Amino acid sequence: MFDIERDPSAVELGVFAPQPPTVVWRALVEPDLMQSWLSRPIGFEPVEGTSFLVEVLSEPPHHVACQVLTVVPRTRLVYTWTDPRGDAPATWTVDWHLEAQGRGTRVLLVFSGFDMNDRIQKMARNAVERGWRNQVLPSLLASVASL
Repeated sequence: MFDIERDPSAVELGVFAPQPPTVVWRALVEPDLMQSWLSRPIGFEPVEGTSFLVEVLSEPPHHVACQVLTVVPRTRLVYTWTDPRGDAPATWTVDWHLEAQGRGTRVLLVFSGFDMNDRIQKMARNAVERGWRNQVLPSLLASVASL
């Protein structure tokens, strides 16, 4: 499952959570918990086809538009991530994989769809990698640890 070929247009990050997949899954799909590690989701339900917004606390604040593509309980969650700012809104895919490992969970995040021929998209890819590695994933692990 984790033998995804390295793709330069994707950010691939893995972490280990000492909690079981059922606990990590809750953090990924319960809106109150999502708010604790990502940001406030508006209209989110872990149901394929559901459209929702994620409130981004930046300056100026804005929303990211998302749509749930795949739900495999306790195993996989995939949704689009569309930043509506700019002349050509960019849409990427956020793909969460959970795999039981011992008493814990191996978590793999693949954030894909960046256009490597576009300088702005390359910069966005690098910003996503830094932000999700240094802020989002540690926040997810802290949220999971508190459950």
